[in-house]
Amino acid sequence: MEFKLIIKKLNNTLNLEDEIIFSKWYNKSVNHKNYFDNVKENYSKDITNIDVAKGWEELTKKINYIPKKTASWKYAAAAAVIFLVTMPFVFNKDNVKTVEPIIVKNTIKIGIDKATLTLEDGSNITLEKGQNYHVANAKSNGKTLIYNTKSKSNLEIAYNYLTTPRGGQFYVELSDGTKVWLNSESKLKYPVVFQDGVSRKVELLYGEAYFDVSASTNHKGASFKVASQVQEIEVLGTEFNVKAYKGEDHIYTTLVEGKVAIDNGVTKEILKPKQQAAINIQNKEITIAVVDVYNATSWKDGVFSFKELSLKEIMKTLSRWYDTDVIFINKELENIKFNGVLNKKQNIEEIFSTIKATNNIDYKINDNKIMIK
Repeated sequence: MEFKLIIKKLNNTLNLEDEIIFSKWYNKSVNHKNYFDNVKENYSKDITNIDVAKGWEELTKKINYIPKKTASWKYAAAAAVIFLVTMPFVFNKDNVKTVEPIIVKNTIKIGIDKATLTLEDGSNITLEKGQNYHVANAKSNGKTLIYNTKSKSNLEIAYNYLTTPRGGQFYVELSDGTKVWLNSESKLKYPVVFQDGVSRKVELLYGEAYFDVSASTNHKGASFKVASQVQEIEVLGTEFNVKAYKGEDHIYTTLVEGKVAIDNGVTKEILKPKQQAAINIQNKEITIAVVDVYNATSWKDGVFSFKELSLKEIMKTLSRWYDTDVIFINKELENIKFNGVLNKKQNIEEIFSTIKATNNIDYKINDNKIMIK
């Protein structure tokens, strides 16, 4: 069983199929139950109680003493992930700095479920906790937006837009049953109702989204397409992630399962599960690589997973979720590589407290800005 199902279980995001898989695994042995209980306890643990040096030492011993017959990468990875969930960041340096951070005023808040729905007439609806919305073809409880799958298509297609700000995320289920998780600072354009037998097409105008596409067999063979800047993705029923933020040099498409075709207007590349296509926005060149899918998609399950990622890239992700601006006073720190897993429910001071405790990095929080020096 994949570790991501445990994280989904902790966040109550398992679908029926995943719930069956998890239950079979959980009830198979006492070891599995103890394993899950351990992860559950560590997942919600306050990071201020964590001994970083001791934890890393214990993890190293456990990995080193695994018998060769069972020492597969899967077991090592599982052990590492448990430790990383316990300690949200593992850093590549061993330096410790005891200088206290400067916090003048901290107004940075944890991201929440919120978005703006733009209707076909141009009017805007605020979707967030406490704001219920209900019309003939859609309804929202402030956390999700669900379109009526029984709505009939008209000759003239009407489009809605769903926009998440920095510090926001949202889930939408389209009229064909396709599920979309929209990350912070993203915008999706889609038909209110899809036409029968006609290729279903949506557009990720910018940002990041995870798609769980309703199979074409449920829609008279109609394929599903996602347009995003200089590329178009065609699928027949699959799960994949598209990352296409404004100001970035590349668009990243990561395939979880199924099959997709990436079209840049010149060539078409077919992706296999666990592959990621990176398309250069300037010259449209497509590069394909095998990646850790969990690192690219964990954001929708309530965690950020980083593997050999620079501090600069990590701060881009955090700035979107926490709606904050990060300024590097010392530019040399931008390229330091990090590994780790972050619970998205942590406040910003907890995260930077870990950075301070495990690395030779100092910072200052002033209002809604963070300065790394």
